[in-house]
Amino acid sequence: MIKLAVIGTNWITERFLAGAIESGKYEVTAVYSRSLEQAKVFAEKFKAELTFDCLDQLAQCKEVDAVYIASPNSFHAPQSIQMMKQGKHVICEKPMASNYTQAQLAYQTAQVNNVVLFEAFMSPYLPNFQQIKSHLPSLGAIRKAHITYCQYSSRYPKYLNGENPNTFNPEFSNGSIMDIGFYCVGSMIELFGEPKSIQAQAHVLDSGVDGNGSIICGYDGFDVVVMHSKTSDSYVPSEIQGENGAILAEMISIGEKVTKIPRGGEKEDLTLEQNANPMFYEALKFAEQVESNKMDDHAVERSLLISKVTTEIRKQTGVAFPADS
Repeated sequence: MIKLAVIGTNWITERFLAGAIESGKYEVTAVYSRSLEQAKVFAEKFKAELTFDCLDQLAQCKEVDAVYIASPNSFHAPQSIQMMKQGKHVICEKPMASNYTQAQLAYQTAQVNNVVLFEAFMSPYLPNFQQIKSHLPSLGAIRKAHITYCQYSSRYPKYLNGENPNTFNPEFSNGSIMDIGFYCVGSMIELFGEPKSIQAQAHVLDSGVDGNGSIICGYDGFDVVVMHSKTSDSYVPSEIQGENGAILAEMISIGEKVTKIPRGGEKEDLTLEQNANPMFYEALKFAEQVESNKMDDHAVERSLLISKVTTEIRKQTGVAFPADS
């Protein structure tokens, strides 16, 4: 069993731990929070024996093998590096780093300390995302793709009312492209690799982060249009068009439904039954790498490319974070 600690006590940590426990690979050992009382309350839910309000003490704890990090984005890379330097394996919520430079440093740290660093980007490990990948060749030459994730943020009204929620605060390396836009860019890179060209635009809020945006990425023979928003909703699925047909993906981030439409043919439902908790699969994948003490080269390359592309997108749209300096 992998002795797991968590940094962060929010809903996403609870959901990940539920998937991790279901996998049968983990024992929840420790909880960190800036508030020791909050750490104790959270630890009771998962029967974790150790609690911390000091990151140095957690990093040095010999009873912890691996750490799940779900703090605000700007802390992801620094906290990952701190844990890895003390020999801890790390699974870090996406985005793993505020920028490409941080991402490169994080993976270098993992290699130097002979530990696993894994970005918790769940989509590629979902059975229905794998359905998209496996059926792509049947579409023939790809000619167009549209990948979208637009969801009105529950915190946007607070921002409009003059508050400063983390979601729209550059101090925390946040905004649309770093949140739900990440799923779009990550899905694109998992399916098609690194784009040859990037043209990005965004609506930048007064706080300095993007509320929504769109990107056109060029590939040989086709382009991918990415649409992301935290200030509006969309009900349109993502679509990949080939010369022989198309694949539609509803909520590509969680693989809700996948449909193939052959040119001139009948619709085919490709949807598979998945675990109700989509984070179950990334928990399994991280455990495999920890047990073998070897990072997945493809996952590392994908993670670095996502960071490289999102950094370029922010450069083009004028979104800068304190973490960039």
